[in-house]
Amino acid sequence: MTKYLRKTFALSETGAKNILKASLCSAFANIAAISVAWVMYGFLMNTIMPVLNGEALAYQLGAYILYTLLVVALLIVAFWMSYNASYFAAYEESAEKRITLAEKLRKLPLSFFGQRDLSDLTTTIMTDAATLEQAFSHYMPALFGSMVSMPIIMIGVAVYNWRMALATMWVIPVALCLVLFTKNFQKSFAKKSKKTVLEYNDKITECVENIRDIKSNNRQDAHVAMVAEQFAKYEKQAIMAEVGVAVPISLATLILKVGIATSVLAGVYLLASGTIDMLVFIAFMMLATRIFEPIEAAFMNIAAIFSSQIAIDRMKVIEETESQEGSLDFKPNGYDVAFESVHFSYDTSEKVLEGLSFVAKQGEVTALVGPSGGGKSTAMKLSARFWDVTEGIVTIGGVDISKIDPEELLKSISIVFQDVTLFNNSVLENIRIGRKDATDAEVIAVAKMANCDEFVNKMPEGYHSFIGENGYNLSGGERQRLSIARALLKDAPIILLDEATSSLDIKNESLVQDAISKLIKEKTVLVIAHRMRTVAGADKIVLIKDGKVEEEGTYQELIAQEGLYKRMVDLQAKSASWNIV
Repeated sequence: MTKYLRKTFALSETGAKNILKASLCSAFANIAAISVAWVMYGFLMNTIMPVLNGEALAYQLGAYILYTLLVVALLIVAFWMSYNASYFAAYEESAEKRITLAEKLRKLPLSFFGQRDLSDLTTTIMTDAATLEQAFSHYMPALFGSMVSMPIIMIGVAVYNWRMALATMWVIPVALCLVLFTKNFQKSFAKKSKKTVLEYNDKITECVENIRDIKSNNRQDAHVAMVAEQFAKYEKQAIMAEVGVAVPISLATLILKVGIATSVLAGVYLLASGTIDMLVFIAFMMLATRIFEPIEAAFMNIAAIFSSQIAIDRMKVIEETESQEGSLDFKPNGYDVAFESVHFSYDTSEKVLEGLSFVAKQGEVTALVGPSGGGKSTAMKLSARFWDVTEGIVTIGGVDISKIDPEELLKSISIVFQDVTLFNNSVLENIRIGRKDATDAEVIAVAKMANCDEFVNKMPEGYHSFIGENGYNLSGGERQRLSIARALLKDAPIILLDEATSSLDIKNESLVQDAISKLIKEKTVLVIAHRMRTVAGADKIVLIKDGKVEEEGTYQELIAQEGLYKRMVDLQAKSASWNIV
């Protein structure tokens, strides 16, 4: 049973066990609640009826007071146990689920994130996990408790009087079939509603992230109108989803009410024919007012679980996505990075790399250049195992990196990409991400080498100044220099620089390159740059075009070949002399 719950509702083993415990407690609470009717029946049979017939009491009044108190105590204990088993366990499971999803995301390849946007993933971790929390605490225990308690109650009632039991409870399977048969109908509305929610959230996120461009192009009104249109679509779909759930549940509830009517009609007929006495009739009337309440709640819970299944399925997609795994024993023979007949594509429609082969040797700077879209950045990311190659092999020190755990591999790599990510923390802490045990003196030292000291000292609190979310208080060049300082602090044997100096002016670019040159001794350095003068001093230049190595050699060798590299150099030299007139 726990395996079924884990598979169906994406629960942990502990969560599945807690669901079973909560369900049994809920079933116990339902049975205790129904037992009130039997206490009342016994009270009428043994106390009121003897008095009316002038007979002696079968039991003393005090005994029924004691029975009543006992039932009340059972109800209190049952609901207390059910509450604790449902809610406290639900909060623990929700926390565990968020941690599990975060840990899973940490191990997924970047190809997964290319298929899911930020708002979608955020919704899964926060909103979908909260939906599971509500389903776990409110819906599942009550539903499963009803599934356990109702057969017990129905059997007990049928043993007592099968005719009245049949007249009262025939509606239960009919109503249940209606709810179950409309499952796909309800889920289809829930899916559409969820889709419009994601689209609406995505549109809001898009506007916030691009507010600068929206304002600079005077497009505020147009984007507000787009958001309003998306919200209207979401509102319409949400109403349809509510109607889609309400109609079958309302019909099922209406059918249950018919059970009260048939119970009355059958009871009157059997009472008139002398088949049952007045007390049996009264007992079933009391039962009919109580027995359908947990069933109505169960139907509502079934509908809610149908809806929450959408969120559960979204979480299962993440959990079932294949992780990047590998050995933690990474002992390369040096740190040469070698590509051997590497093929790669982000999807099946178009190949990005087709048989790419080159070697970036330790102790040398290898520059990757070429036309945009040729595969330079892809090759850089493959060398850090952000993706796995489609064909071929990438090795570091002779070790196939596809066999190495990505986090273990990245301990040997420092990376500076064109798009810098910073955190709303101090300058010191943003650089210290490169090596968490670094002292303040070590952080400041590499900051100076990356030419950060100049602008940091102008800040109110120097290196202790907070830089805002993603460094919004800094210029593009300043943000990139912090990123370079972070990579230098890590001091890894392999350094990847993807357009690392693209946001720097000529003066700062020269200073940063000078700092890097002091730290690359005996290290493997891969550099991507579009400005040819930036890589003129590289030990080897690899020109990549259409996913293949077009030319390879030193700067002088490539110039002498008078091929594509020389044409690119000449074109850039010519463009440098252009003037706006």
